[in-house]
Amino acid sequence: MATPKDSDSLLERRVSLRLQYSQQKPFYGTRKRTQQQPEAAGRNGVVLSKKAKVKLSSPAKKSEIKTRKLGRHKADFDEDGNCESEELEDAKVESEEDKDCEGEGENKSVSVKERDMSVYAPSGARIDHQGKSYVAKLKETLRRFNLHYLHFVQEEEKRCTKLENESECRDDLKKPSNGADKKAISENGSGSLGVLKKQSKRPDLKAISQMLINKEILYPEKTVGHLPGIEVGQQFFSRAEMVVVGFHSHWLNGIDIIGKSKGKDKFKGYTLPIAVAIVLSGQYEDDVDNSDEIVYTGQGGNDLLGNKRQIQDQVMRAGNLALKNNMEQFIPVRVIRGHKCDTSYTKKVYTYDGLYQVHHYWAEKGVAGFTVFKYRLKRLPGQPKLISNQVLYTNGKGSKAQSELPGLVCKDICNGLENIEVPVTNIVDIPPVAPEGLTYITTSEVAKGVSIPPCARGCDCEGNCTNSRTCSCAQLNGGDFPYVSRDGGRLVEAKAVVFECGPQCGCGPSCVNRTSQRGLKYRLEVFRTHDKGWAVRSWDFIPSGAPVCEYIAVLRRNDEIDNISEKENEYVFEIDCWQTMNGIGRREKRMGNVAIPNSDAISESDPEYCYDAGSRGNVARYINHSCEPNLFVQCVLREHHDVRLARIVLFAADNIPPLQELSYDYGYELNSVVGPDGEIKKLFCRCGAAGCRKRLY
Repeated sequence: MATPKDSDSLLERRVSLRLQYSQQKPFYGTRKRTQQQPEAAGRNGVVLSKKAKVKLSSPAKKSEIKTRKLGRHKADFDEDGNCESEELEDAKVESEEDKDCEGEGENKSVSVKERDMSVYAPSGARIDHQGKSYVAKLKETLRRFNLHYLHFVQEEEKRCTKLENESECRDDLKKPSNGADKKAISENGSGSLGVLKKQSKRPDLKAISQMLINKEILYPEKTVGHLPGIEVGQQFFSRAEMVVVGFHSHWLNGIDIIGKSKGKDKFKGYTLPIAVAIVLSGQYEDDVDNSDEIVYTGQGGNDLLGNKRQIQDQVMRAGNLALKNNMEQFIPVRVIRGHKCDTSYTKKVYTYDGLYQVHHYWAEKGVAGFTVFKYRLKRLPGQPKLISNQVLYTNGKGSKAQSELPGLVCKDICNGLENIEVPVTNIVDIPPVAPEGLTYITTSEVAKGVSIPPCARGCDCEGNCTNSRTCSCAQLNGGDFPYVSRDGGRLVEAKAVVFECGPQCGCGPSCVNRTSQRGLKYRLEVFRTHDKGWAVRSWDFIPSGAPVCEYIAVLRRNDEIDNISEKENEYVFEIDCWQTMNGIGRREKRMGNVAIPNSDAISESDPEYCYDAGSRGNVARYINHSCEPNLFVQCVLREHHDVRLARIVLFAADNIPPLQELSYDYGYELNSVVGPDGEIKKLFCRCGAAGCRKRLY
């Protein structure tokens, strides 16, 4: 078994293969020594130096001068290949002034010995001083970002439809012009290229700007170490998400730092700048990732918008200087790994892998022949197991075949009636059994005694509905379409009711206002839990606002369910569209700007209706309750405009990673369920959420 020293030697030998282009031996850095410590010879006869300085050749000095003239437009790229352009001024993302990041640091450093890293361990607190769950606060922040993001996506889609030639708009999005115009072009979240700033701007940056203006950033003050509610393994689906949370506060740079102007009070006595987080995405050709130990290439000098090769020498300033200061002051840094993810709406996923310590750094000639700074970081012990190696399965590339699923008890619970097979697994029961008592249906059925209103008049659009001013269905939704076409259709925000195009409309099935009518899109799995019965999860990433499934069942009057057995009664879904419009009970009022015909004619004395999935229904009946759900309930009208008989569709409230259990809030009021004997029934909640209310009803 190799000793730690041997492991270091192996890794350094692997890195040293890159020195074949070098004209000089690399200089190594280490932590500061006291005056009593003599200089010690390192490997290969290299002297370990207190301050590692690289003697640059004349071309390197010229490139450094050129770098400063170019500023951030040419020199500062992030790991995603995006160039910081004039859009940063509009995004107003916090960044330190160059004067705060240059040189060795003017503040006198405190005398430090090796720190006890336990001070950076998470506190373990799950709720704040107001009793609110940190996880819930994180979800709220990300949902707020997604809301802003989708609103700006909607604005951009409307801008394109207003252009006289729509094909020209699409060409502009895909084919950026050459020359100087490239400075104003950057990669957006969907993988396509944004047009010039004068014409449009990335929706994610506009969302950041809006949240900064509204002071909605979760952790606006930069902090070293773990942040409450963000556990190791937390996944983000864009750099912008990390910005609005305050986890990595720059949408562009790979190294997030605290400079002297921002940290001189809180970090008095420290040598600034210091780094708080880095993103490792593999964009730098000199990076080496060995899980618990990484060799991180400093920032600057990389042509990430071109051939992704190093084109200039790196300079000891900004993030490079910050990592050096972290090493000398024993300050850990958060490490986020970025991976490609075809199913994510940004085509990437970022996983928090915990705290790492910078052990030493050096400068060397990289594979392209330019000087780069290298930093060896080692993961601090005592943290949860590293999970980034699971990302290949998480992003949908490594999904197993159904025949290989452990505990497979049913290949397809839908019996071929859906677009996608829905398998059932059970590794809990011995012997494993499949769910019983369900006849699978894909269209809701109407019980006797329930009268469905005649079909309402539809819009006169042809092909696809694109003009919200002339589409009558858009007018019912407040003058705009409730969906955006991005990612196959996403609901911009939750409404009291959504009016979709129906059978009397002139548009076709690909119309954006028929988004929830296309059946199952994501690969779902029904699985057995230890304490909650059956549950549902997705094998695919589901973006926020995407429809997951409709609650299909038998439509009945509420007064009929008294004759249904208590066991079957667990699968009854009361249609609460009218109650939601009026904020009755625990329902959050979300009227919006919808125009509901004849809504004044409805009263509390009118009969109420529900969907009974006790014996006939679809996969939605197996989705469990949670006090902190990742789905939300949306009432949808298509054929008619009677809100009492609305369809029930479940939409993603968050960006849902694969294999996470799907759940929605059942919406019971406490003490609202009464048994046949007139006694109030109680059911304790087992959702396990940090903010669990402890009782379902």
